[in-house]
Amino acid sequence: MLLKFWRAFFLGLNFLPFPVSRYCCICERGVLRFVPYRGGSMFLPPLARTLNVVGSDVDHFECPHCGASDRDRHLTLYLRAAGLTARIAGARVLHFAPEKHVAELIVAHRPALYIQADKFPIRAGIVQLDLTRIAAEDQSFDFVIANHVMEHVDDAQQSLAEIYRVLANGGFAILQTPFASTLTRTFEDSGIQGKSARLHAYGQEDHVRMYGRDIEAVFTSQGLVSRVKTHQVLLPEIDAARYGVNPAEPFLLFQKLLKN
Repeated sequence: MLLKFWRAFFLGLNFLPFPVSRYCCICERGVLRFVPYRGGSMFLPPLARTLNVVGSDVDHFECPHCGASDRDRHLTLYLRAAGLTARIAGARVLHFAPEKHVAELIVAHRPALYIQADKFPIRAGIVQLDLTRIAAEDQSFDFVIANHVMEHVDDAQQSLAEIYRVLANGGFAILQTPFASTLTRTFEDSGIQGKSARLHAYGQEDHVRMYGRDIEAVFTSQGLVSRVKTHQVLLPEIDAARYGVNPAEPFLLFQKLLKN
């Protein structure tokens, strides 16, 4: 009840006749205040706050006009800045847990093939696929997008091996995932079961691990090559506060390069 009131309060702020200082790059409208996720950082589990988890900007999460999340906004900005939107044209794209606004961006750039997939599809047009057993031939895609997905999959190494397998040579994997900047190693334990335990251990009820500072090493362990760039390098002109994105979140971009 408290979180519902909190969200309604922040939504209501945007209808007040005050000058706006923030901006949504998805709907291109001014915003007085982005709506926090679940009430914002003050409601995060204690461990997540202590570990300085890098991921969504939970205090400036949802656009009150179009509903785009900070994940949608940041990924859109990253794709444009890295020159990848132009490369989507004529490409084959596999997109897990597809976000509405990111999907619209991809469709607008006319890929040759665009498959939206999820292990448990909840709307029409999404194909049922398991990231640990992708029902596709080798080198079937030029892009695999899994935006805030890897923290949910049961077998991360098998998923990375599958992503590598289905990517064509030179193809890209976009694997935005929260991680704890204070953890030296990725942490997971099969004994942590149930919503409450996972919420307190990993920061959310449906997460199964907390990635650490070794995240690049983990994501390249099955053959992918890191093309990771920071916000400051890719988006130096973007005021993170104005756009409602987390400047500490890097662009977790990886590429498949076949060995000679």
